Amino acid sequence: MGHLSYQCGRLLEDEKMMSFLQNENYDVAVLDALNPCSFILARKLGIRYIAFYPGALNGPLSIGLPSPISYVPVFNSELTHHMNLWGRMKNLFYFFLAPVGQALVWSRFSDVVAQHLEQPPSGLDELHQGAELWTFNTDFSLEFPQPLMPFTVLVGGVLNKPAKPLQQDFNSWITNLKEPCFIVVTLGSMVSSVSVDSLITELVAGFSSVPQGVIWRYDTKLWPSHIDIPPNVKIVDWLPLNDLLGHPKVCLFITHGGQNSLLQAVYHAVPVLGIPLFGDQFDNVVKAEAKGLGLIIKPTHITRGRLSSTIQTLIRDSRFKSSALSLSALHKSQPVPPAQRFVLWVDHVLQSGSGLHLKPVALGQPWYQRNLLDIMMLLTLQVPVSLPPTRTQSRVV
Repeated sequence: MGHLSYQCGRLLEDEKMMSFLQNENYDVAVLDALNPCSFILARKLGIRYIAFYPGALNGPLSIGLPSPISYVPVFNSELTHHMNLWGRMKNLFYFFLAPVGQALVWSRFSDVVAQHLEQPPSGLDELHQGAELWTFNTDFSLEFPQPLMPFTVLVGGVLNKPAKPLQQDFNSWITNLKEPCFIVVTLGSMVSSVSVDSLITELVAGFSSVPQGVIWRYDTKLWPSHIDIPPNVKIVDWLPLNDLLGHPKVCLFITHGGQNSLLQAVYHAVPVLGIPLFGDQFDNVVKAEAKGLGLIIKPTHITRGRLSSTIQTLIRDSRFKSSALSLSALHKSQPVPPAQRFVLWVDHVLQSGSGLHLKPVALGQPWYQRNLLDIMMLLTLQVPVSLPPTRTQSRVV
């Protein structure tokens, strides 16, 4: 967030860019709601905005979604919607911790806001609540069921589409495999940009012991020179993920648990092995495992033996593929495709003039009013006053 704040300051100081944006006279902005600078920029330009959050429902704070602690996991809790007593206690702890995290995020941007906005907002919650619509890159094929508000729309899977034929080099590699199926591996950009030799060593050793072919996206320029690549492993700088996951011979997807990657796995009905590395990925793979889509190994728990045995379990146990097919059917059976749904809702907000008709009054209420704490306090104070006086008994001698 500190880096995003630095970028935000540089952008707002760029007079040429800001003048260009002002002169475009936009009707509405669609924001990346993960980056607070998007909201600050829209406020600076004085234009209406729609928030697009790239993750799950439990990510953004202070937008007034009903989230009962008893069954809606709080961000970073790594819980499912089935919680025992200790799980609910943990969820409650994370619930009270969440505003602290939001305050820390906002503190990174407070100087930028004070410098570039004439009327600085009171906090990130004010900017969040100014959005006329909130759209989320998720749906209930992956998400745990929970209440929604009229201003929240689920558009998960905007990148999903039928697979196209593969390029010749990928197609030739798959054709020459001895095994009937292959594994796709992509762990995002983090693994290939930091020193994780011990993790790479265990991954390579685990992949070398499975009979399936493994195609792995990794920056070849950063590959550790002392680690040999096994014959069944193909390292590439880039791979057509959607087209590989849609190939009839793919049998497993090993992923860091990014939201788009998991939604593509659901769309193409491919079981997953989640190796979460950062941020919301830990919560994402917990949901995937709870839905029966796959299994999880945290990076600190990876050994070559455990990796190899888990891969074989996911490939040989038909329950994972069956769950993937069921989730895919749920995802695809929605009456309006996600990209079209997104466009229709943006158009609705534009045509209506604002999103005020979608917002409950609770967004503007103080937290103590929203939770009826003022009434509870009043009732608590009234109880001792309303008790009848104690009668004292007297004896006549």
